[in-house]
Amino acid sequence: MSSLNEIKDNSGARKKRMRVGRGIGSGKGKTAGRGVKGQTSRTGVAIKGFEGGQMPIHRRLPKRGFTNIFALDWNEVSLGRIQTAIDAGKLDGTATITQASLVEAGVLRRAKDGVRVLGSGELTAKVTLEVAHATKSAVEAIEKAGGQVTLLASKAEAGETAA
Repeated sequence: MSSLNEIKDNSGARKKRMRVGRGIGSGKGKTAGRGVKGQTSRTGVAIKGFEGGQMPIHRRLPKRGFTNIFALDWNEVSLGRIQTAIDAGKLDGTATITQASLVEAGVLRRAKDGVRVLGSGELTAKVTLEVAHATKSAVEAIEKAGGQVTLLASKAEAGETAA
């Protein structure tokens, strides 16, 4: 058995990098693997989508769809994740669970446009949730466990009522 001071890589595990342009005997001398003359032998060449003057494929294909700039970006959390946090003592099951308390407990990193509760997982604790959105299955599971859900107005809805 070898000592800690004798530990080394297997032979061939670390390969030395090829030093190009270091003489004809190195195997990658003279043109340094770039071939002879032409555009690609020079530095600063960027011809990734170029097809020799033919219209490139990314310009031949039609554009499809659009991005809805008003779409809300929910941060989703499952009932199982909430139950795990309650069991671990990170969340207080007796108090109202809000978006801020979920972030504080480390269940979510940030609330984004609001928290959306999903019905996956099992919930045994009687909880009161105050979130922006919840699926039908999540609401049913929470009410079945004896809890309740309060839906907050999302940023978009709050903006509409203010106008």
